[in-house]
Amino acid sequence: MEQHRTRPPNDGRRRGNAPHAHLPPQARRRTPGPEAGRGAGQSRPAPGAGLPGPRLTGLGGGLFCVASMFLLGCLDQLLLGGSLPVYGLLFLPVCVLTALWVRPGDVLTAPVAVPIAFAAGLLVVADGREGMLGRLMGLATGLATQAGWLYGGTLAAGVIVLVRRVRWVRSRRRPH
Repeated sequence: MEQHRTRPPNDGRRRGNAPHAHLPPQARRRTPGPEAGRGAGQSRPAPGAGLPGPRLTGLGGGLFCVASMFLLGCLDQLLLGGSLPVYGLLFLPVCVLTALWVRPGDVLTAPVAVPIAFAAGLLVVADGREGMLGRLMGLATGLATQAGWLYGGTLAAGVIVLVRRVRWVRSRRRPH
């Protein structure tokens, strides 16, 4: 049995739209004039103002956080012999950057990724020299003794994420 379309095809121009509204922004550019790359009437942004940071997906933010903490743990082990307070201190900026760099739609993944990253990097830094069981005991001890850094970084990421999420939701509800 044949099914008929219930809507007209979308190949015609819609009322009220510009003739090239169906084109992506790159194709809608005007011919380059004296201010190539900027539309007429737009001013140059102030230096350092409005520079966007990286926008990571939820998975990308988690991978960034885990890889950063693992590398910082290796660096801490190599240079300082595995100083847990230094590792905890290095954890805080990674938490903040992760919470700031995850794109708005995936922002709620950041507070989940940062404790996992702390544990991943702690595997390198933790004391444990007698095989796998010793390494796991060192990890458990490190998590117990460095819980303040872990909670502090997770709390910082959580607060940043909540503020960003509230602002994002409010901007989407606002009529344009």
